[in-house]
Amino acid sequence: RATKGAAQALLGKAYLYQEKFAEAAEVLDQVILSGNYSLVEDFGSIWVNEGENGPESVFEVQYTELEGAGFDCLQCSEGNVAVGFQGVRGYEGPVFTPGFSFNVPVQKAVDAFDPGDLREGVTILDIVAWSDSTGAVYTTGYEHTGYFNRKYLPRKRSPEAANDLNLTNPNNYRAIRYADVLLMAAEAFNRGGIDDTKAQDYLNMVRSRAFGDDNHNVTFTGAALTDAIWKERYIELIGEGHRFFDLVRTGKAAEEIPGFVAGKHELFPVPIEEINFSNGNWTQNPGY
Repeated sequence: RATKGAAQALLGKAYLYQEKFAEAAEVLDQVILSGNYSLVEDFGSIWVNEGENGPESVFEVQYTELEGAGFDCLQCSEGNVAVGFQGVRGYEGPVFTPGFSFNVPVQKAVDAFDPGDLREGVTILDIVAWSDSTGAVYTTGYEHTGYFNRKYLPRKRSPEAANDLNLTNPNNYRAIRYADVLLMAAEAFNRGGIDDTKAQDYLNMVRSRAFGDDNHNVTFTGAALTDAIWKERYIELIGEGHRFFDLVRTGKAAEEIPGFVAGKHELFPVPIEEINFSNGNWTQNPGY
């Protein structure tokens, strides 16, 4: 169930997407100043079972491993099906279980981390280095890059887990984290021309956790601060499903995403069934 803080964070996100920066800053600041949330010290602890629904969780979708799924009925699962699809194909080794090698990080994502950023090893699994150090074996999937989204890799499950194709994973989806709220608030205060000092403070809270010190704090203002906030969102939220939408709302999708057509792919197509059900009242989105 959504809490007040989750509702406020989602409202702030909607305002940010509409570039209503003053409104976004006000409601996101309420979430921050409520004192109900905080950044956990260990970034890696967020992504394990013991870290679910922790102090950084603003909105988290709950999953279980007890109801099974198969390719004939993916919707039958009460588990996080997406996690199984992101697992390493043919994997045999410690910590993780196999999957289907989808949604793999690319080299650009790996190169985005600065030296000393503690998030890199938590976010990216370098399967070659992991195999060399643990003896794990694996096969390669489509568009293999050598990297995997470690945040949402399927992990060893309990003996009570449903017997399926490793599609019933208990990993909760962290839909809105406190770090996301801080970065959204920083962007709103900055882009709205409201308070760059406050924007710096919120951005640097995330960076201090990322590096374990205050030596990497940002002092930029104006457009340079905007760029720093956007870069931080990219790195902090890799593999969490936000990047595409950030690129679309900031007008950068066409230059960053191969095959993206400006004026079309900002919107998804309306399913033909819905158009038919509307008795002709709904039309297709442009370009489809």
